[in-house]
This record gives sequence, C-alpha cells and structure tokens, in this order.
Amino acid sequence: MDRLFAVDIGNTNLTFGVFEDEHLRATARISTDPTRTTDELSLTIAGLLQARGVEPAGLGSVAMCSVVPALTQTVHDAIADLTGIDALVVGPGVKTGIRVSYDRTQDVGTDRVVDAVAAIEMHGTPVIVVDIGTATVFDAISSDGEYIGGAIAPGMRLAAEALYSNTSQLRRVDLVPPEAAIGRSTIASMQSGLVFGYVELIEGMVRRFKEELSPGAPEECKVVATGGLAAVIEPQTQVFDAHDPDLTLKGLRIVNDLNR
Repeated sequence: MDRLFAVDIGNTNLTFGVFEDEHLRATARISTDPTRTTDELSLTIAGLLQARGVEPAGLGSVAMCSVVPALTQTVHDAIADLTGIDALVVGPGVKTGIRVSYDRTQDVGTDRVVDAVAAIEMHGTPVIVVDIGTATVFDAISSDGEYIGGAIAPGMRLAAEALYSNTSQLRRVDLVPPEAAIGRSTIASMQSGLVFGYVELIEGMVRRFKEELSPGAPEECKVVATGGLAAVIEPQTQVFDAHDPDLTLKGLRIVNDLNR
C-alpha cells in the first residue's frame, strides 16, 4: 500500500491529506502563518498525523502545491525533517498532464492547475472550477482538456473585512445567509450583500464562461465548487454539478502519480 502525503499551501490555510493508494483517508487544516519555523511546523504536522493514526515514518511520498512562496521551502524542509522524503513541489518541470494556455504560464497558481487536473479526471471536459476561498477564482478547461484561463474576484471574507475596515458604522459579521434578501437589520443587510451577492456573482460568471466554453450547448459544461467557503454558497444555488472540498488534494495525488 502506497501512502501519499498531499499538502496544499494556501493564503488562508495549509491543508493536508493522507492517501492510501487512491483513497483519501485523512485530512487536516491549520492556519497559514509565514512566521512559523521549520521546527514548529514539523512538530505540528507530526501531531496532526499521529492524532489521525498515521505515523510519519509510514508515508511513502509527498506532493505539494503552494501559492505562498515564503512558506514553500519551510514546509518542504519541515516534512523532510519529519519523514526523510524530498517532496514533489508542483511547478516548472513537473508533469501535470494538462496544457496551460495563458499569456504567462508562470502566473497561473499551481493550485489552479492541480484543481483543473482533478476536475478533468473526475468530471470530464469542458469543465469550470469555482474555488471559493480567500479569493473567488474561476478556472476554465476546454473540451480539449486545455486550461485556457479564468477570472479572479475578491473573496467573501476579504469583502467583509473591507466593509468593516473602511466604514465607521459597519461591523464584522458571520458569513451565513440571512432569512431574506431584503435585510431588516445592518447585520442581515451585510450578510445578504455578501452571501447572496456572491451567489449572483458566481452564477453570472459561470453563465458567461459556459457561453464561451460551450456555445450552443452550455449544459455540456460541468461546474465544480471547491474552497473553504464553498459550503456557504453551494446550498444557495443550483449552478454547481459537484462540490468537492478536497479537489486540490485529489489533484496532487494525480500529479504525483504522473511523476513517479
């Protein structure tokens, strides 16, 4: 049995997953903190694994993707100290099985590429991935399996924090849907604008993407939601064909297999 340790270094969280062959057996998440040292991360990761019944010495391979360059080497070294494994870090020279058609391919976050890889294998093409997290990111994969670009908008938490930080009377609110679109309090009004407003943003962008990806047959284009805030949006819309919070980890497994 092959055990893979998959690591997604995001702007808000570090997400970990342990695969036994093709099956995701355990996941964990900690907040992203670029000030953490190698020793701190090594101890934290060891504790998370052992709490889930996984011994670091039993891991066979490690695959990582990162959008936080300041943490990439630290996490890599922490895992190497813990397991003795030199992790596969998704980037230039790593096989992904997907062609990226972008003006500057190096500008595409490796998490976006890994998400696309997983979406293709699990849902076919054409496919749209909507990653609802720190940013709200839309990725478009053509019927030929080519990553052709996307769109990026501020995430709900960023928008909520901007409202709080740049106004005198608005407060921080929980990102939960209110009872109605017409808010009858300041809190409900903010929640309506944030949650329902982002539902409309996502539905509108998906419609535009489908028109460009699959003109004349938009129903052929699948839409996959992922990201930490997808659970807030997904119950409020019918636009998604699937919701997969572990899409990035699954993509890392596929990429790791391609590079063995």
